[in-house]
Amino acid sequence: MIVIHSILVFLQFVSGIALITAVTMQESKNDGLTGQIGTVATSSFKGKAGREEQLNQATKKIAAAFFLISILVFLLTNK
Repeated sequence: MIVIHSILVFLQFVSGIALITAVTMQESKNDGLTGQIGTVATSSFKGKAGREEQLNQATKKIAAAFFLISILVFLLTNK
């Protein structure tokens, strides 16, 4: 049981570092007042996912993995 707990703690650490890295690599979507005052025409065309969309999907998956691993670590911790 100790080995499984150690492996899960290591995976939690690795997924935490990956989550921090993925979040810091994303570009800020805060345009300040320019996004509030001016209107920007957006296209509804959905082509191949760009870098930001892929990074958003990866961040969601890493966050879900971190959450699940954290729950498992909690459940396997001796009280």
